[in-house]
Amino acid sequence: MRRDRRDFLKATAGVYAATALGAARGEAAPTRPDDLTALSLIDAAELLRARKVSPVELTNACLARIERLNHTLNAFITVTADGAVTQAREAEAEIQKGRWRGPLHGVPVALKDIIDTAGVRTTAASALFKDRVPADDAEVVRRLKGAGAVLLGKLNLHEFAYGGTSRTSHFGAVRNPWNTDFIAGGSSGGSGAAVAASLCFGALGTDTGGSIRLPAAYCGIVGLKPTYGRVSTRGVLPLAWSFDHVGPMTRSVADTAAMLRAIAGYDAKDPASIERSVPDYTAALQRSISGFRVGVPREYFAALDPEVESAVNQALSVLARLTKGVADVDFPVSANDRTVIRAAEAYAYHASHVAKTPELYQPEVLGRIRAGAQVSATAYIEAKRRMEQMRRDVSMAFRNVDLLVTPTVPVPPITIAEPPGEDDLRIRNIAPFNLYGLPAISVPCGFTKNGLPIGLQLVAPAWAEEPLLLAAEAYERATEWHTRRPPVAAAR
Repeated sequence: MRRDRRDFLKATAGVYAATALGAARGEAAPTRPDDLTALSLIDAAELLRARKVSPVELTNACLARIERLNHTLNAFITVTADGAVTQAREAEAEIQKGRWRGPLHGVPVALKDIIDTAGVRTTAASALFKDRVPADDAEVVRRLKGAGAVLLGKLNLHEFAYGGTSRTSHFGAVRNPWNTDFIAGGSSGGSGAAVAASLCFGALGTDTGGSIRLPAAYCGIVGLKPTYGRVSTRGVLPLAWSFDHVGPMTRSVADTAAMLRAIAGYDAKDPASIERSVPDYTAALQRSISGFRVGVPREYFAALDPEVESAVNQALSVLARLTKGVADVDFPVSANDRTVIRAAEAYAYHASHVAKTPELYQPEVLGRIRAGAQVSATAYIEAKRRMEQMRRDVSMAFRNVDLLVTPTVPVPPITIAEPPGEDDLRIRNIAPFNLYGLPAISVPCGFTKNGLPIGLQLVAPAWAEEPLLLAAEAYERATEWHTRRPPVAAAR
């Protein structure tokens, strides 16, 4: 562990981090389960590699925490306790023999319940698939297992990933760990809540119109949407094939880098996968960003909640000190083509189910899916052609800057009891980068007066996850927002 990071964590992360770091220095390993679950993924990996903590201890600590808190948060749909303990024992035996596979080996993580798992039900939070058990793992699951990760179970979401609140689910609403009266964001709300509340060390979410970054912002964690084609979506139930991404959600940028390294890479069986080398993303965090030029697209700053605006302006001041400078740039917020393509592709997947068993869908999601039937073939084809051209042309936006920075979400979370309103404002700043296929990350940058997190979005050119993670980690080190834990996470 780098000395500066260790000192920073010790000074700011409180008793949990201090306990973990003491173990890393050879002192007695932490014994309280909550001391273990409060570790970052990277810190847990270091203790595992040094044999100061075992995968079984970590797994049992997470399972105990899930048992205590999931009835409040409703983050998990399915907990695979027996399988997780078996995987943990296997990892423990391998590590004891010196066969450490890397930073995910023996670390408990969880999966959004739209990602297929062989022999374990994948429901998409819908009555339609409540008993669906896939025969095969999704490619990302295969890669996590290859990295030695321990899989704790499947996480709740907005039904079929078609919404931004995660309260529209056959299994009930996901609740925000910072205040359980509020939404966790969607559609990967269960992933966001579980990571923020330390029920797991990291999770996978999916992102079609911002569904990783929105709950990451609302739950005060890190969420990354990689470049389109960087991570395989084979074996993931689709929302819109043209925009679907899989990515990590964690409590630190370094943790996100480790998870991305494990799941990224070419999949010849996935038509959307693109063959590119996979860098060592963790090693990329060692460099300076003093030469980076940061662009601020002001179109993404319209209609901001005042508290969001204040927090993001303070974040821009921090980035201005860390980089070569911050300057306004033009970057369009394109919505119409995105809406047309998403609606048509969602309907194409669901058409037969909607025709046969519409009553098995949540009414809100059913209405959205049926709207896709109105999209003509001409409109869809023309929108797709424009999308492909935009993905080619978007590199020009980075001629004079290395990164773009925006508020992740213009407004704070609503309560679960409030009328849902429209997702358009919630996803306004995040969905365009699904259209462009660019990598984007959300990191914590502040809190509202009532204690709800605010997110900052950083965006890079295609395939530039290395500098994106580097910039996000530099901002994270310069601030303390990521060290805070929600009230439910401190519950004993």
